[in-house]
Amino acid sequence: MPEKIKILYVDDEPENLVGFKASLRLDYQIFTSVNIPDAISCLDNNPEIRIIFCDQRMPGKTGVDFFEEIRVTHPLPVRIVLTAYTDVESIIDAINKGNIFRYVKKPWIEADMIWAIEEANKFYMANSMLSVKNEELQKAYNELNKFAYSVSHDIRGPLTGILGAINLAREIDDTSEIKEMLFLMEKSVKKLNTYVLSMHDYYSMQRGELKITEIDFNKIIDELKAIYIVNSKINNVLFKVDIKQDEVFLCDEAPLRLIVNNLLSNAFKYQDPNGEIKSVEVKIVVAEGNAVIQVCDTGIGILESHLGEIFNLFFRSNSAEVGSGFGLYNVKSALLKLNGQIEVSSVLNRGTTFKVTIPSI
Repeated sequence: MPEKIKILYVDDEPENLVGFKASLRLDYQIFTSVNIPDAISCLDNNPEIRIIFCDQRMPGKTGVDFFEEIRVTHPLPVRIVLTAYTDVESIIDAINKGNIFRYVKKPWIEADMIWAIEEANKFYMANSMLSVKNEELQKAYNELNKFAYSVSHDIRGPLTGILGAINLAREIDDTSEIKEMLFLMEKSVKKLNTYVLSMHDYYSMQRGELKITEIDFNKIIDELKAIYIVNSKINNVLFKVDIKQDEVFLCDEAPLRLIVNNLLSNAFKYQDPNGEIKSVEVKIVVAEGNAVIQVCDTGIGILESHLGEIFNLFFRSNSAEVGSGFGLYNVKSALLKLNGQIEVSSVLNRGTTFKVTIPSI
């Protein structure tokens, strides 16, 4: 059974409120108020109210003035004035000043009132959907602005580095110096490639259906370990893995792999270069229908004030290592797709731990 439409009726004459509620209570959920302060309190406590009827001749403040007052604080409910006074100026004032949907004469006829309610509800539903679409559009517009800035900054940066190295190489005859220029160019190309791959991951997370397969975490980690073992040896980072999987786990492997890969990438990237002990540890436990994945590092850590922002698109918590700003946002998007959760704890200059929980499908 569909939920009843919630309606607020404001009138300083109690008998009008009783008659309104008695006539319409079976089909609608009716709230009543004898004065405007009580009406505002009712709106605050019942945000689902869709339609407001108010008598124009309220003591101390007209219905139009009341509607004008709540236009900002309660913009969604549809406003209808009820009055026995039908002068043209009041009608114009009601429409222009209070943004009124309808103007209904008293005494009202039940059939006309029901028609007014149904039309007002259609208007409410259309406005509500438009409001949601506007919020989505504003979010997309904000992300587009960030994306445009990111492209100009993160793609042009490496390209500028490559062009600079090429121009310098033209003036150099020494082979060792040319090799140094090639090394700088390679570094810029790798940075650009990482950015492009991150963008690919980002758009992959925004679309597509789940492809469920049986997950072998040992296989996934072995493949990722082959990628990071070189980094581990070159930078003297101890890489430890502990996996306990004694039951079948069903999930979409692509976003799952993305989550683990991004967390490992950050764990290695943000190691303290001057740290005496450097390590990255992965712990995975599959039990009771859930996979719990922990990635711990001894890196530079994250400021406590940044912990609430690190999953935002293009957010960078540290300027020492230049990232794309996609990594943890992609992790969050992948977790939404898998109905998973993530927790993070960090101590500045001591390390960070990410704990991910993902249910089996």
